[in-house]
Parts: sequence; structure tokens; C-alpha cells
Amino acid sequence: MEAQYATEGLTAAIRRALEQSGKSIDSIGPEDLAPIDELHVRGRKATLELAERLQLTPEMRVLDVGSGLGGPSRLLADTYGCEVTGIDLSASFCETATALAGWTGLGALVDYRAADALDMPFGDESFDVVWSQHASMNIEDKEALYAETRRVLHPGGRFALYDVLQGPGGEVRYPVPWAGDSSISHLATAEELRRLLTRAGFKILHWEDRTEAGRDWFARMAEKAQGAPRRPLGVHLIFGDAFKAMMENQRRNLEEGRVALVEAVCRRI
Repeated sequence: MEAQYATEGLTAAIRRALEQSGKSIDSIGPEDLAPIDELHVRGRKATLELAERLQLTPEMRVLDVGSGLGGPSRLLADTYGCEVTGIDLSASFCETATALAGWTGLGALVDYRAADALDMPFGDESFDVVWSQHASMNIEDKEALYAETRRVLHPGGRFALYDVLQGPGGEVRYPVPWAGDSSISHLATAEELRRLLTRAGFKILHWEDRTEAGRDWFARMAEKAQGAPRRPLGVHLIFGDAFKAMMENQRRNLEEGRVALVEAVCRRI
């Protein structure tokens, strides 16, 4: 899985890109890292929309499953003052996320560790909220994923997710950001996801299809990019030479209905 991402030397590459952008790691905030650390479709806006549905408070403990470079977790900590733990299968991502937390002055509120979402290193009922954005697409055993998510939540706790699903328009075009080919891509349909969540012991409180918003976002991004030089800081530092093909395929997948985007909030029963 880690081979899907160009993670070697990533922290140093981000530091150089910030310097090339005229920024110093001694005076940056979470918003300065948004071009690279919000890896999901619609970026920071999608994170804020989902967070607004949770009524987070400083007393809450939040777990970010598939935390990547830590953008959403740092945003939650900075905005709401809550403690956030992030887990990711990529140790390199966790190392970079920890460095970025230090640069933004949020190291006391967030921490990251390399761990498997199917075997989380936490006791039962450890968290008030489990958060996950674009993290389940590579996980084949989704029953185990949502059972483990429920296990670490307090009774009545919230599970907030924003995910890529299989759409009705046919097979996914590859490569995409989460997979170079179909061998590591395991998308559920909307109907399958609803069924999985209910069987795992969740009550769905909020469900919203964000596919059209994702299409609009890609259109705006393409318009902004026309004739503009590539910024030093961006997701190309992670995806390397395949970046353009991945983004174009993701745009086409959304346009052609091959994938869908869903935002949901559930309560542990």
C-alpha cells in the first residue's frame, strides 16, 4: 500500500516547497498546508462541512482513521480544541504528519501512529468521535473495519465519514489517487455501505451525496489551473509523475458516474 505514494523524503520536500512559496515553518498555520494535507476531493471545505455536524468540544477525544498527512486532524484540533489521534498504515505519513503538527504549533493536541484500521491499538470505548475521509477504498474487509470502528467508540459516540463509493456508471478508470489498478481498490456501493453500517451497530443520522459538489470542485480546479504555473506545494509531491493522470481519471470517474461521494454521520447504538 505505501508503494502507492511517493513518501520518501516527503517532510524535507514539503519544507522546501514552503520556503519556495515564501513561508517559514516557524510561522505557518494549518491553512498554509491545505494544498497538500487535505488529500480528499473538495479538500478543506469538505472537512469543515463534516466537522460542523459533530458539535465538537475541547473535552472530546477524536480518532482519525486513515489520517494521511494529518490535515483534517490538525484542523479539528485548531478549530475546536479537541485532542485528535490519527492512525495510518503508512509510517512515513505518520512521521511527516508529526513534523507538520510541530511546525503548526499543534503537537500537544494531535498525535499519529502507524496502525492497521482492522486491528486498532486502543481499548474498547476509547473515543467520542471516529473520523474518516477517503480511507476505506483500499480495505476489502469492510465488515471488520466498521466493527473495529464501533468497538473503539463510546456508546452513543459519533462516526463521521466522507468516502468514495462505487457508482452506477461502470468500472473505475485507473490510476486514481488510492490505487494504480483494481487489485487494491475495494469500493462499496451506497446501498452496501448503508447495510454495512447498520449491521455493524450504527444508526445513520445524516447521509448526503456529495458527487455533484465533487464534479463542480474539479471543474473549478481545472479552470484555476489553466495557464497558471504549478505551485511548489501540492499533492504532486506525494503522487509523483502519476499525479496528472490520477487527477484526470478521478475527474472523469465522477463525471461519468463511475464513482460517487458520500458524507455521513452515524451514532453507535
